[in-house]
Amino acid sequence: MSAELSQPTSPERSLDELANLASDVLARCRKLGATQAEVSLNLDAGLNVNVRMGEVETVEHTRDRGVAISVYFGKRKGSASTADVRAESIATTIEQACAIARYTEEDPCSGLADAERMATFFPELDQWHPWALDAAHAIELGIAAEAAGRALDPRLHNSDGASVSTGSSVAVYANSHGFFGRESATRHSLSCSLLGEDDKGMQRDYWYTTGVAAEDLESAEAVGRRAGERTLARLSPRKIPTQECAVLFVPEVARSLVGHLVGAVSGGALYRKASFLLDSVGQTLFPTWFNILEQPHIKRGAGSSAFDAEGVATIDRELVRDGVLARYILGSYSARKLGLASTGNAGGIHNLVLSANGGGFADMLKQLGTGFLVTELMGQGVNTVTGDYSRGAAGFWVENGVIAFPVDEVTIAGNLREMFKRIVAVGSDIDTRGSIRCGSILLEKMMVAGS
Repeated sequence: MSAELSQPTSPERSLDELANLASDVLARCRKLGATQAEVSLNLDAGLNVNVRMGEVETVEHTRDRGVAISVYFGKRKGSASTADVRAESIATTIEQACAIARYTEEDPCSGLADAERMATFFPELDQWHPWALDAAHAIELGIAAEAAGRALDPRLHNSDGASVSTGSSVAVYANSHGFFGRESATRHSLSCSLLGEDDKGMQRDYWYTTGVAAEDLESAEAVGRRAGERTLARLSPRKIPTQECAVLFVPEVARSLVGHLVGAVSGGALYRKASFLLDSVGQTLFPTWFNILEQPHIKRGAGSSAFDAEGVATIDRELVRDGVLARYILGSYSARKLGLASTGNAGGIHNLVLSANGGGFADMLKQLGTGFLVTELMGQGVNTVTGDYSRGAAGFWVENGVIAFPVDEVTIAGNLREMFKRIVAVGSDIDTRGSIRCGSILLEKMMVAGS
């Protein structure tokens, strides 16, 4: 196999080359005595530009490739990887994986995912939209975003910069069940972070847009203006007294609450008994109207895929139904450790969608009434074992459904089990920029530690 694999500008040609290489790798593994084998191959290319105060800071072109091989000798597993696709390097990588497997202890849960679970349906997910973006145009976009934001107000006198990036990736996963999965995807983004200052001090905020296709992005000027507006809104923050009050998380922050749920019901945490949600399937964790559905086949979705990292078919599946935890999030190894079946989530989740029972953001503010609107979280104060939650926060104090003034240097605290039960509403202001799609989330009350 030639070392000069095509870069992913023509996905079909690159995928064919990767598939041929995968077939060759699997054949070599069988020849060396492996009873099972799997290989992941990828080719990535990208451009990332950073500008600050109208000047170029960095221009980075990336061209990466990788080969990861796992072999199984019975219940013994060995893995090795390389970024060198020359025939002799791949041969050495296979030999290293086999050597590791021969000296590894047997693990009864080891092995490929079950053959009958392999994906056979590959819907068109509309993930390939390359952007003919060169460095000069990317620089122009970054400068335009920053300039549009800073032009809003003289108090926006400084900047953390703007970034523009585009990337494409093609990948093949294959295993000795005869499964060959091919994926090609593009991802583009533009972000801007601005600094503002008045007589009460300095504040920073940002905005970003991201998507599979360049046409899905907000304009550079719109991103810059949004970053500027958000920064201006945070100037002259006030203190609030320590109290228990209603709390509303904006969508881009609210998804972190779902992320904590995902971490607690994922196989690794469960079989290590490092989760506050052990043995929770079938339990009511949320209000009865609350639902989360995994939808892996959303076109242009950030987490869309026809198969997981082991080739297992992905399907629409409920995670939470009528407030009840319907299942865990498992790959084949963690499923075997728990005596369960894979949920097609080796490698992560595929577009979790929360059902909304509230209106848009203005409606959610009205439902909040008087309380704390969280727009930023700081720190890592979440204990997955106990569910205890304590994080630094910034945002706004809201009175009678109207934002009254900015707030910073507070801590919000609770326990995730109680927080989940206290969710009052999920807004229809859904943020689609990630694999967790949710609107703003309103909690009946939390402890807010201020002055």
